[in-house]
Amino acid sequence: MSDIQVQIDGSSRLNPGPAGIGVWIADRHGRVIKEISRFVGIRTNNQAEYEALLCGLKEADRFTGCSIVVQTDSELVYQQMTGTYKVKNQELKQLHARAQKLLARLPDARLKLVPRELNKEADKLARAASAVMTE
Repeated sequence: MSDIQVQIDGSSRLNPGPAGIGVWIADRHGRVIKEISRFVGIRTNNQAEYEALLCGLKEADRFTGCSIVVQTDSELVYQQMTGTYKVKNQELKQLHARAQKLLARLPDARLKLVPRELNKEADKLARAASAVMTE
């Protein structure tokens, strides 16, 4: 069992369109440590997913010495970060490189691909943030 669970999600309306990220962090007992719901501008959904990953990894950096699981429901981000898929898009290449650097600084962190229903807290936060500019 991990000490820290970090759920991440990105949401973009219209793709590209108004986008938001959600980051939900809890301890091993499920107690919420932090919730982040942030508008990130006009982005594609994949860019928003990477922005959420970057934010989640920056927050996870506070928990050095703890085992950390960063979970995402984005197959693309997960497969690119683990090297299964190549990163072809130029904007995503830059975000990917930044995420790889941050992840390398966290030796006790790992990424985990989960179904959407297991990432519902971050999803709710991301959707709320992306809706800010569409209301």
